[in-house]
Amino acid sequence: MAESISAKQFHDEKGTAGWHVLYGGAQTVFPTGSFATGVEFVRRIALAAASVGREPDIDLRPEAVVVRTASTPGGRLDTVDVELVRRVSAIAADLGLAPDPSQLHTIQIAIAEAEGASTRDFWIAALGYESLGGFVVDPLRRGPRMWFDEISMPGRGRTHIDVAVPSNRADERVAAVVRAGGRLADDSHAPQWWTFASPENHGVDIAAWGDVDERA
Repeated sequence: MAESISAKQFHDEKGTAGWHVLYGGAQTVFPTGSFATGVEFVRRIALAAASVGREPDIDLRPEAVVVRTASTPGGRLDTVDVELVRRVSAIAADLGLAPDPSQLHTIQIAIAEAEGASTRDFWIAALGYESLGGFVVDPLRRGPRMWFDEISMPGRGRTHIDVAVPSNRADERVAAVVRAGGRLADDSHAPQWWTFASPENHGVDIAAWGDVDERA
């Protein structure tokens, strides 16, 4: 029987190297070098998924394949995800492919709302999304998910973007943002996340917490 696990427990399992737990579940990028190689990779993953009983989200592009697995639509993990990850990694190795976490990140948008306000129905209608717990999500999980941030600060810069990155690459991403003119607005939660403002006061959080979360 599958047991729920945390991000930390996922990383402690053998065969999960190169994968990271970001928004939406355990995932990684496999550069393929050709569309044909990617198609063969996906074909073999489909066979493995059928035997494991867990179908991952797969993004096939000419230059890479992105694979993401989770036990729930919200991105929680269990032991079946670990087994699927092991098999996908083994297939990749057999094809001479290796994960490249340097290309890995996921995005969500925090929609600012005044106290007592609700714009959820508006965003569902405008984007063709659907409600999932505290989020509004793309039914096919292509676009960034959204959540609602009750905030009293008026004016520009209230809505912000959350960028989840592998925990061991967070410092690198933070440094890149600073070099590009970002202003560090709050690092009181580091190394879980850092809050930046762009030169035009657009808010961005660089988040590493999901990859080391100890909650199952």
